[in-house]
Amino acid sequence: MEIVDSQQLMRGAHLPPDTGEPGFGVYVHWPFCAAKCPYCDFNSHVRHQPVDQERFAAAFLKEMASMRMISGPKTVTSIFLGGGTPSLMKPETVGAILDGIARTWHVPDGIEITMEANPSSVEAERFRGYRAAGVNRVSMGVQALNDRDLKFLGRLHDVADALKAIKLARDIFPRMSFDLIYARPNQTVEEWERELKEAISYAVDHLSLYQLTIEEGTPFYGLHKAGKLIVPDGDQSALLYEATQEITEREGMPAYEVSNHARPGAESRHNLTYWRYGDYAGIGPGAHGRLTRGPQKLATATERKPESWLEMVERDGHGMVDQEMLGFDEQADELLLMGLRLKEGVDLARWQELSGRDPDPQREAFLLEHGFIERLGNSRLRCTPTGMLLLDSVVADLAC
Repeated sequence: MEIVDSQQLMRGAHLPPDTGEPGFGVYVHWPFCAAKCPYCDFNSHVRHQPVDQERFAAAFLKEMASMRMISGPKTVTSIFLGGGTPSLMKPETVGAILDGIARTWHVPDGIEITMEANPSSVEAERFRGYRAAGVNRVSMGVQALNDRDLKFLGRLHDVADALKAIKLARDIFPRMSFDLIYARPNQTVEEWERELKEAISYAVDHLSLYQLTIEEGTPFYGLHKAGKLIVPDGDQSALLYEATQEITEREGMPAYEVSNHARPGAESRHNLTYWRYGDYAGIGPGAHGRLTRGPQKLATATERKPESWLEMVERDGHGMVDQEMLGFDEQADELLLMGLRLKEGVDLARWQELSGRDPDPQREAFLLEHGFIERLGNSRLRCTPTGMLLLDSVVADLAC
């Protein structure tokens, strides 16, 4: 097991080239937030007393060791610190986690190391500390570029905070991305086009653009059910989606996945690992993983409640509450579900190897005829822009 410190993680002037292979990612989940957004159904928790970061960092390292016993020796192709709000961590905590990953698996120089951040928790000194610890890409939850909608979305920052954070990130990190949520109540196509063009003008290399969804169990769900929160209908949502694709394509940031846009070469390597159905170790409360063991793939999930997870790890060495071996059919379905989200589509040979069959000729012919899918030579299958609007239905048809 190679021992590398966080300073070694920083070296490497350029990101290694994307080989198209799925890769092996490490995801670390920091579950704490300063406030819970009303649309969010992620595993995030607000604590009004200081979190014992040293204790949690030690538990992350302990769970890594358990995951290493399952995964065996691996070369890491990306690391992602997600949440929650990882930018609430001290730089020393981030450094300890990255050092732990480098002691657990082989971490080559220059790989993508992303950390999520909220503009309200951004400070220049903290950002420089994360960079010194080895983070080379930041992904910020901006969500909107007007104060009215930021307040509606329950965000703690305003537009001025967001712009300050974007500038800091551009100055300190080699790569950055930020998220926006659209299809907000009463949002017109013209308003969204102006906001999106403004976002692109900030010279980021990657944008994640998500339609607002109403998730069960969130405050927005109760308001929506009571008729107090009206979101755009299907037709309006489709118009907003189509405008998104047109503007980002024209501005040199085309979609490489249904909700993700990047300048060529700036695609998120970590997220590509998910969509290409690679392996990844999920560390921390509520983290999920996929680890290959022989011909099968092990799906892992950890305890969601942070304090319960912490006690489990300290007692048992891990917080896993679910381990399921996925058979070939299940892997084939997951490969299709993830891969059809990508502009590059699905590797048909890999899907055929897992499923033991070709796509159903009649179903494929129907989808081809109606312009929902297309073949890229004989090797790949992908959704068309029209098919992306009906992605779930297309996946369901092909999986049968």
